[in-house]
Amino acid sequence: MVAAAIMAVVGWLGLILLLNTTLPTVGPRWLFFFLWTLAVTGTALPFVWVLHRRFDPARVSGGVLLRQSLLVGLLAGICMWLQINRTLTLPLALLLAVGLAGVEWLVRSVERSTWRADR
Repeated sequence: MVAAAIMAVVGWLGLILLLNTTLPTVGPRWLFFFLWTLAVTGTALPFVWVLHRRFDPARVSGGVLLRQSLLVGLLAGICMWLQINRTLTLPLALLLAVGLAGVEWLVRSVERSTWRADR
């Protein structure tokens, strides 16, 4: 939770400073997407942790929680990118979410199927 708090605070404060002090040129625009992804990832991490505690009987590692939160941040960044030129629609956002959920499902399937001596 410390990492989530650090990511969220750095991301949201960085976004506030960026939006209030810079012009939307190329460099600050890329910094905006980085800070947006960082802020959404840090904000999503506690929610992902709560969902896993509530619905997943097996314990998951911190890497899995961070990866899933990063996928939420990546989805938010892609949606923000598509919103710039007004190409984002609800079906496209849902399709992107289903695609990223499918990638996560495949990664989790590979993790479950690998043999480990400590189990």
